[in-house]
Amino acid sequence: MHAVETFELVLGLLALVVALHWLALKLHWPPATALLVGGGALAFIPGLPAISLDPELALVLFLPPLLMDGAYYTALGRFRRHLPGILSLAVGAVVFTTLVVGVVVHWILPELPWAACFALGAIVSPPDAVSARAVLKGVHLPRRLEALLEGESLLNDATGLILFRFAVAATLSGVFHTGEAVQSFAVVAVGGAIVGVAVGAVWLFLARRLRDRMLVVLVTLSLCWAAYIAGEAVHVSGVIATVAAGLVMGWYQHVVLSADVRLLGSSAWQIMVFLLEALVFILIGFSLRGAVERIGGIDAVPASMIAVVAAVVVTVAVARFIWVFGSEALLALARKTGIERARPLGWRRATVLSWAGMRGVVTLAVPLTLPVDMPGRDLMLICAFAVIFVTVVAQGSSLGWVIRKITPVDADPPAKMAMPAAEAAMARARSAVIEKLAFDADGTLIHPHMLEEHRKRMRFMERYEADAAAAMDDLRPHFDILLQAIAAGRAELIRIHRAGHIEDEVLHELERDLDIEEMAITFQRGE
Repeated sequence: MHAVETFELVLGLLALVVALHWLALKLHWPPATALLVGGGALAFIPGLPAISLDPELALVLFLPPLLMDGAYYTALGRFRRHLPGILSLAVGAVVFTTLVVGVVVHWILPELPWAACFALGAIVSPPDAVSARAVLKGVHLPRRLEALLEGESLLNDATGLILFRFAVAATLSGVFHTGEAVQSFAVVAVGGAIVGVAVGAVWLFLARRLRDRMLVVLVTLSLCWAAYIAGEAVHVSGVIATVAAGLVMGWYQHVVLSADVRLLGSSAWQIMVFLLEALVFILIGFSLRGAVERIGGIDAVPASMIAVVAAVVVTVAVARFIWVFGSEALLALARKTGIERARPLGWRRATVLSWAGMRGVVTLAVPLTLPVDMPGRDLMLICAFAVIFVTVVAQGSSLGWVIRKITPVDADPPAKMAMPAAEAAMARARSAVIEKLAFDADGTLIHPHMLEEHRKRMRFMERYEADAAAAMDDLRPHFDILLQAIAAGRAELIRIHRAGHIEDEVLHELERDLDIEEMAITFQRGE
């Protein structure tokens, strides 16, 4: 394909993203479902060019920024608190699903080597960070459940990729040593964490010393790929390296980045993640055409392969339920024996956790990297696509409905301070400084307006802390008036610019001030 045609195709895909995302909002679908189904349907329209997704490029292009986005916004305190449960899902559930799928496939196709069966299990076992993020955006979950799903999505890809590489090597060589595999797994995982922390430390060094905000934003946006590529270059987990670097950046960005850099970088980051997240589902759908053509078309699929595909899809879903509810039984037993730290989820939250097992970019890209002489390669490709479609379309689309029907209760104890108390604490700290600096050395009041403004704000914050709902009800009419005043100011600014009384630079500067003011008021209104 000519370079210009490739660029035109990219523009066409972006237009398709806009159209399908708009359609998903109108139909109240998860956007991931609309993008995946739309891409799959369009791939078979005659005359459209075939799109082949290079698997190595897919992993390095899409996975690091989407993992970094999840790690950056991860609540580190909750992540540490729920780390045993996260590891149970990210390692235990993935290994268990790999083994169960391998056993089921070998039972149906005994002629397929055991290692190849487990390679297929490793392909379809890890729920995907991209799919989980795309679906979970539209639902409200209890805090513990949210922490478990977010943490799982950050780490389980590493488990699946490592298992896949071991299984492929065992299939092609015919040799597998469990002890060496476990040792290699630990080295790859710990090594990835070390590399990620080191890359995060380099980011901290640069962010503290670079003075140009564009350079800081560029370094910050590049961190995900730097961590992933560095990890893969030294043969450790690039996924864990990316997550570790993201956790470092998320923890320190509050004290390292200035407000303007954080606002600019956040805007650029959100747009980039939105585009990558949308494109990956479109490309997964488009890639279905290549997989079908590779095996000679739909008609060439034998009945035995259809049976295996159906069995794999069912096994993937059932294995997650078995693992989650089996873990629940062990936690309940431990609780009864007096272990206070054992806290079962309860059947409602366990059901939601079991149902939220969507697959995506890793399950797509990994089978495309298989050697041509790998036994069962075509079967693995078809199974991968089937699992992605069923989990994203069926489970992803129905997850919100399941949550509404089951209504899982947030049983976690709340934090010591709610938002009103935290805002009041901030207001007291600010007011203390103003009370001190509003007077000169002789005790003469030199900033009366500033002092009165902060005293009024402090009085409001005391009412807000006591009764947040009543205070906000009193304040909303005030916000409405301010927004109308800002709109009037914006209209006047545009009028005098259109009349030629001010230059474009003045327009942009004053408009930015109005935008920041309006954004602050809109945020305070809770919109």
